[in-house]
Amino acid sequence: MTFSKNLMEYWPSLLTSLTETGIMMSISMGMCLLGGLPLGLGLFLANPKVKNKYPWLYWVLNFVVTVIRSFPYLLFVIALIPVTRSVLGKAFGPIPASVPLSIIAIAIFARLVEQVLLDVSKETYALANSLGTTRLQYVWHFLLVEARSGLVLAYTTTTVSMVSYSTVMGVIGGGGIGDFAVRVGYQRYEYGVMYVAIVIMIALVFVLQMFGNFIAQRLDKRK
Repeated sequence: MTFSKNLMEYWPSLLTSLTETGIMMSISMGMCLLGGLPLGLGLFLANPKVKNKYPWLYWVLNFVVTVIRSFPYLLFVIALIPVTRSVLGKAFGPIPASVPLSIIAIAIFARLVEQVLLDVSKETYALANSLGTTRLQYVWHFLLVEARSGLVLAYTTTTVSMVSYSTVMGVIGGGGIGDFAVRVGYQRYEYGVMYVAIVIMIALVFVLQMFGNFIAQRLDKRK
């Protein structure tokens, strides 16, 4: 069977796998933004390098984030199967697969947010302090505004990383383009189909990175 016939035969499965990847990425990156940004902000505000009254909070948050990020991802996914089943009632499929993806995304993004905020110049705080702003006003009107370009790049980097992480979700029946490449391309010796899936993943990462760079450049007020 020729390559074109093979591709046409597996095309419906390829589209299904792309849909599964889209579901996993949409859920995990939504949770990443909702959970990672506040957590990263908490890490920054509690950081000993920043004036704070609760340095113990930083070490607690830092410990949690570090443990999650250093946990071998495949083992992390397997270890969360009982938790996912108890919460969602099932442990297999693209939606349950989004649970470990979301947790990893939150941890990675939170650490990147902390690093971006630490790079904000001290003059920004001095200006906000001279205007008599509250902590909330400083964070919302000065800190996040000053760091917005870096935050977009951090979110883009996390998104690209999650595309890579999502490729192993076939272990718990999450499906996705990575699972398709292994299950159809490698295990059935359809290497041409496998290379098509790989090219699609590379193209997806390229588009996401370029889009993130474009948005960050538009938001960068240093130009």
